[in-house]
Amino acid sequence: MTEAMIGVIGGSGVYAIEGLEDAQWTTVETPWGAPSDQILRGRIGGVPVCFLPRHGRGHIQTPASINYRANIDALKRIGVTDVISVSACGSFREEMAPGDFVIVDQFIDRTVAREKSFFGPGCVAHVSMAHPVCARLGDALEQAARGVGVTTHRGGTYLAMEGPQFSSLAESKLYREQWGCHVIGMTNMPEAKLAREAELCYATVAMVTDYDCWHPDHEHVDVATVVKVLLGNAEKAREMVKAVVPALAGARAPGAQNGNRAPCPHGCDRALEHALITAPEARDPALVGKLDAVAGRVLS
Repeated sequence: MTEAMIGVIGGSGVYAIEGLEDAQWTTVETPWGAPSDQILRGRIGGVPVCFLPRHGRGHIQTPASINYRANIDALKRIGVTDVISVSACGSFREEMAPGDFVIVDQFIDRTVAREKSFFGPGCVAHVSMAHPVCARLGDALEQAARGVGVTTHRGGTYLAMEGPQFSSLAESKLYREQWGCHVIGMTNMPEAKLAREAELCYATVAMVTDYDCWHPDHEHVDVATVVKVLLGNAEKAREMVKAVVPALAGARAPGAQNGNRAPCPHGCDRALEHALITAPEARDPALVGKLDAVAGRVLS
């Protein structure tokens, strides 16, 4: 067992974490291409932390142009064990107001133009996505968010749309009224699927910036107001991360000793245990080579 290392993927407005001890931007190469940016490595209270801006510093990547496979591979490759995803989103629920955080527990994937798996012809695998986020991380994030004064909702379904355009009114009403979704965004898929394939504990904090266009007053909210909420959310997200990291350090009770981590009680770190389908003798050596970081535990 290894020391816990917390990875943070920052969404719109969250492009760095100030105050990291021994902070240094590091280039990480992956067989899937370049990640969105360098990774900011450092420590919070002595706990190792790796931060990756999902859109790159300066927000240069669109939701569809993000290299999700490279991002997750890079985090796994440098030793990350737990991933916290923070993402701006729209709300389908009156009670989930701008400025609130939602600890998501389900996804509906409506993206169509993205690479969604590390596996493929020559090495086939099927992981379960029935419970796509780690409840242990969700518990810690809920407590940390409430602790820094954020109105926090535990549980909700995140509709991942392709973008970059926002929803039509008809789509917004469909997702809200018939599908029962709670928030909508453009970036948590296939990110969550890839984190599961990489056997990483993963959880999403959806930061509400606005009501989607279903809301009768939405059209009266100007861009300046949305940006103001976005920046406020980003500051609250940084405070939340600084609060949650010590809570995640080392201990996955029972069984953690000397800074090491016990197995995830929800099995996130064993997601590939029975997922590989291709017989060992039939596996493509080139693809297997690319899977050294994300699936090396089960392929070795």
